[in-house]
Amino acid sequence: MTSAKEEVAVFGGGCFWCTEAVFESLRGVRSVMPGYAGGTVPHPTYEQVCTGETGYAEVSKIVFDPSVIAYDDLLTVFFASHDPASLNRQGNDVGTQYRSVIFYTTPEQKTAAETFIKKLNEEGKPVVPERAYCQFVINPKLEK
Repeated sequence: MTSAKEEVAVFGGGCFWCTEAVFESLRGVRSVMPGYAGGTVPHPTYEQVCTGETGYAEVSKIVFDPSVIAYDDLLTVFFASHDPASLNRQGNDVGTQYRSVIFYTTPEQKTAAETFIKKLNEEGKPVVPERAYCQFVINPKLEK
């Protein structure tokens, strides 16, 4: 449950443990919960999602205070912390569950995400959305 000063953003950018660590470090982010979204199988297991046949993507649900951090700032971090031009892949992780995806929770988020993506595409930065590996890439992402 969120208060009047909280909103929810849901982003999928590959391994949810990697993106979780990036967002947890931001001031104004109250919580980050990894999970799955966008699929059709009720209550899927990790093993089911890994088959790539459930339609789910690995995502992070981010509860944030918009008076401290703007949704556009979260979009900036999201697009800087993964390769949005890589279809169904992030680094060594391959499959539809690792796709780049945004699940907006308000009409304003939808508009902001579409505007942000359009701007990136116009700048020539193509965007796809519609274990040891994580440790190896998290620190550079946090520094960035």
